Amino acid sequence: MASQIYDKRLCFLGEGPLWHPVRDALFWFDVLAGRLLSRDGSGAQEWEIGQIASAAGWIDSETLLLLTETGLRRFEIATGAQEPVAALEAADHGRRGNDGRADPMGGFWASVMGKGAEPGEGRIYRYYRGAVELVFSGLTIPNAICFAPDGRRAYFADTPMQQIMTVSLDAQGWPDAKPEVFVDLRTEGLNPDGAVTDADGALWSAQWGAGRVARYLPDGRFDCAISVGGLHSSCPAFGGTDYRTLFVTTAREHIAAPDEAQGVVYAARSPVAGRPEPKVIL
Repeated sequence: MASQIYDKRLCFLGEGPLWHPVRDALFWFDVLAGRLLSRDGSGAQEWEIGQIASAAGWIDSETLLLLTETGLRRFEIATGAQEPVAALEAADHGRRGNDGRADPMGGFWASVMGKGAEPGEGRIYRYYRGAVELVFSGLTIPNAICFAPDGRRAYFADTPMQQIMTVSLDAQGWPDAKPEVFVDLRTEGLNPDGAVTDADGALWSAQWGAGRVARYLPDGRFDCAISVGGLHSSCPAFGGTDYRTLFVTTAREHIAAPDEAQGVVYAARSPVAGRPEPKVIL
């Protein structure tokens, strides 16, 4: 299955697509440039965040929760005004935000990584009703944060390890067991980046360097893939009125001579519906 360009604005490191279910708008980031971009039926917008920003959840019709290099921030869409919600780490940690997604219980999982992708510097935190707790540490480039539809299972990846992990969650959304391998991509040489689950509980994995998003069934078996023109597919998101549009961000990073197919947002018709992202409860 193939895709078409949805938005032609170039991002050096496009990431973190979020379909806002109330506004019917797609938001995404040019991470290192500190730009938040958006498109809906009326046109395109963008904002300068003033620092590295990479992922978002929605709080209400007018407000987003942003993952930035200084922690989680409340963002007013109409004015661009920001205010801190929670720090993830001390100010001198030398890391930046990377991947993040709201969970079905109203929490928000946020990963950080070393600004130079230093081994072992990656961590995953969970913000839940005003408190932040460390969930996993000792990673390098933590990605692929997403959840089963019932909220009782989480997925994540450490991209250089080329494995997608899964862990069971308790009724409040906290891990209650050790992570296990969900999909092992080492033999195929594939690098799992961002991911999202669909209404059937299958996982869609953007694979950096492969120009595609692959669907894996709840038992880990490969099902199908959607190709994108951008070599570095970074993260997928479901949206549209029926949640059958799969949006995919891409990057120009680490491409010697990128053309206009790299760093744009793609859209493809999915054979399976996604579902609305849950709201973050502050």
